[in-house]
Amino acid sequence: MEFLRAFGHDVLTVQEAGKANQKIPDQEVLEFATSENRAVLTLNRNDFFRLHRLSSDHSGIIACKDDLDRERMATRIHQAILQEESLRGKVMRVNRPAQ
Repeated sequence: MEFLRAFGHDVLTVQEAGKANQKIPDQEVLEFATSENRAVLTLNRNDFFRLHRLSSDHSGIIACKDDLDRERMATRIHQAILQEESLRGKVMRVNRPAQ
């Protein structure tokens, strides 16, 4: 998360939101993010794609493939966000580079 913050993004982790070590249903994560006007950044692609199909009334979903190089992953996320005027109601896919 520190790399995304270095790019100027306002990032709030589940742990920072006081939800550490709790099993929070994906629907509740999305509802909380929407109420805070925040996009969700997730590695849990399929569940959040399903939630988007049920309703696109959210502040955005950024679905990533995990990358052990966190700086490279943050750079790809940042570049994807810059290409959009708004994330509201959208799902963005951020993939790992081909090896």
